[in-house]
Amino acid sequence: MGEIGLRERKRQRMYQDVSDTAIALFLEKGFDEVSVAEVAAAAEISKPTLFRYFPTKEDLVLHRFADHETEPARLVAGRQAGESPAGVLRRHFVAGLERFDPVTGLNDDPRVLAFHRLLYGTPSLAARLYAYLERSESALADALGGDLDARLAAGQIIAVQRVLALDNWRRMAAGETAEEVRAEAVAAAERAFARLERALRATKEKI
Repeated sequence: MGEIGLRERKRQRMYQDVSDTAIALFLEKGFDEVSVAEVAAAAEISKPTLFRYFPTKEDLVLHRFADHETEPARLVAGRQAGESPAGVLRRHFVAGLERFDPVTGLNDDPRVLAFHRLLYGTPSLAARLYAYLERSESALADALGGDLDARLAAGQIIAVQRVLALDNWRRMAAGETAEEVRAEAVAAAERAFARLERALRATKEKI
């Protein structure tokens, strides 16, 4: 059991190290200017080995979102009795704002800002991000029951989180600080999730 855990930790460390190496190169030279072979050489692994870990070049960047892909589904599945899906996700998102989690967009660390500029400023990465959001939405829909009502609810929830995070990032990119924006960002999240809760109740979702 311990050996399996060790192998898994080594695998995860490899993912992280190669992704970090790739992102550093992309930030320095531009995503389209760096080849997969160059990344493999910098990470001191073969190109075939790199592709075993990352099927596409874009995956080298989107790996940073890997742990978050099924996060909404996990939170909903593990929510307390009587807590609504929108309620548990609101609580989690607001907690992320309070600790300046980069996933919420509310983080003014220069490295985070540079990563977001790379992500949103590279068409192939932005397209890949939407594919990630679709998978996250699908996992959430399954956690909510998998029927049409569940898919509609999941789409609304993921859209709210995406719009809130993007608005926060745009304010960071415009030069505002996370500390300056935090109170407004929390208030905006509370409003958005309250509206979402009302909308889901209005459609009589039984999830």
